[in-house]
Parts: sequence; structure tokens; C-alpha cells
Amino acid sequence: MFIKPADWDKELQAVRTTDMDYYTTNGLIHSITSKLLKIELELHLKDNDFTLNNVYNKYNNRPERESYGVCEYYAKYIKNLEDLIGKDLKLSTWKKYMYNNQHLKEFVQSKYGKDVSLKKLNITFIEEFEYWLKVSKNQKQITINKSLQRFRKPIRIAASQGLIKIDPFSSHKVKTVKNEVVFLNTEELKLFEETPLSQSRLEKVRKLFVFCCYSGLAYAEMTALNLSHIQKGFDGKDWICIVREKTSNEVSVPVLPKAEQLMKSLEFYENNGFPKISNQRFNSYLKEIAFILDIEKRVTHHTARKTFASTVLLYNNVPMEVVQKLLGHSSITITEQSYGKILKKQVSEQMSKFY
Repeated sequence: MFIKPADWDKELQAVRTTDMDYYTTNGLIHSITSKLLKIELELHLKDNDFTLNNVYNKYNNRPERESYGVCEYYAKYIKNLEDLIGKDLKLSTWKKYMYNNQHLKEFVQSKYGKDVSLKKLNITFIEEFEYWLKVSKNQKQITINKSLQRFRKPIRIAASQGLIKIDPFSSHKVKTVKNEVVFLNTEELKLFEETPLSQSRLEKVRKLFVFCCYSGLAYAEMTALNLSHIQKGFDGKDWICIVREKTSNEVSVPVLPKAEQLMKSLEFYENNGFPKISNQRFNSYLKEIAFILDIEKRVTHHTARKTFASTVLLYNNVPMEVVQKLLGHSSITITEQSYGKILKKQVSEQMSKFY
């Protein structure tokens, strides 16, 4: 409805008699006001938590759902994420959301028998889900924290959209996890380097592992490495320049003499890459090798990366900032959290010379 500004009475919230259609217009305004007040009262009686959109939809007789279910909303979020695969999201990351979605559905079904309204999501639900992941799925705390982190993202969006009044995660405290860095010390690394194995499959894995101890490459980077990643650096020496799959950060690592020897031994230059072996089989063979070498630590491919940072770099007085760059960590905080204790041990050993 349109009228001239001069014909509107702000105090009475009505059209003045100067307007030719004031009687009809005021009647319509009164009718609309009455209808809106009735709708407001109905929504108040039904649910205290409603928005202007609820009023608008009801006024226009638009069908409106009461709320999303928790599982339903999470599944919708994952469906939207699927369109980002290959753009802002890796397929492996999306699959982790899918695994989490399956766990969430199993938990809700076992606990409640049906989907829970998103509006009723609270801290109790989160704590029960956390407990269920630990007991029913036997997940370690570090894995649980990742699961809850992936659950929290869509819940934050729901809160910003007004679908829930308060973000229940705002009162949730993440349980801290003490990560013990497992790496080979100097003697153990020397054992790996100097003990050739008679079985070719184990010997191949031994060499690949030692190469990673002197390059810091994770399994994905080691597998992807080819001649295009070997480039001449500013110092005239060969460098490994590769993008880390986990962080998408570019990593540049000098090809150390021992690493180069192993590359030649494994015919890297002739075959444009290393022999291919699955991560699972690689770790299985490493377990055998550790047993043969009488190393009691749980050795996996990732142990090589930790050994590179600890025994090869930090124990040789390489600064933490340089270690961060060589490992491709997104921030030095991550490096310090993982290797801070090792650095303290190094400092202690150096200071003991003064006693």
C-alpha cells in the first residue's frame, strides 16, 4: 500500500483523513495488524524460540518445518561440501566428514532411536557423543577431538543462521592430548643405516625409510616424488621442492648427501621416482625391520619425519624456525608443540658442559 508521506500520522500509525482512501487503507492496516498479533501469540504459545521469518511464512501461509534434525543438518552440510572437492577441499578430507556422519547417525539411533531436533542440541548431547566415540568406537582422544571439530563446523553455521539459539560448543572444553614424539636416536638411526637386510622387500623399505629420515618427507610426498621435484637451488645444489598434500604448503628441502646416495641406490633417477608400496605394507615391513634390529619403539613411516626433525636437525643445532620451514608446518607453534621438549633436552645437554 502506498500513500503520500504528508498523509501519514506517525503518532496514530494511521492514514490521515486528507487521503481519499483513508478509511479503506486504515481498515486494511488494522486487519493486517490483528492477523500478525494473532500469529505472534500462536507462535509464543507453541514455542518461545521463533524468528521474524517464522511470522512472515505463517502470514503468507507458507509451509514451514519446525526444525532440522541434527543428523539431517549435518548430512546437508556434507552434501554442500561435496561440491568443493578438488577446489577448496580434498577428497580424503571429505571422506573423513562422511565417516563422522556415519558415527553420528549410529550414536543418535542407539541413544535416541530417531533424529534429534537441532534446536534441542546442547552440551549434554556433545558430551554423550564424545563418550560414545570413546567406548563404542574405541577412538583415542586425539581422534575424538578431530571428530568433534568436524561436527562443530556446521553447528557454528547453524548458530549464525539463527537455527539454534546458542552454540552448544561454546561451553565445551576440548580435552588436551599429550603427544609423545617417537623418533630414532642417533644409535638407532645408525642401525637402520648400516644394517643391510637379505630380503629384498625389507631392504627396499629400509632404504626408503632412511631416505625419509634425511629428507623429512611424509608418505604421500615420498610416493609422489619424481625428477620434476628435484631443482637447483640458489646455492647450486639439488633441492626437493614439493607441495605437502596435508597443508598444501610448498616445502623446499636440500638433498643431503646420504639422501642422494639412497636415491641412486634405489634407482630414483633412472625410474623417475621410488618403488611404489602401500602405506599399510610399508609400516608392516618396518615392524619386521624394527624387530630384526632389536628396536623396541613402534616404528612407522611417520617416525622417519620425526627423526629428521629431532635427530638430524635439532640435535645438530638447527634453529626451530628452520625446522618449521623444512617440515612445511603452517606455523612455528605446531613445530614448538611437537618438538619443544626435544629442544629442552638439547639445551640441557649443552648446558651440562658447564657443570
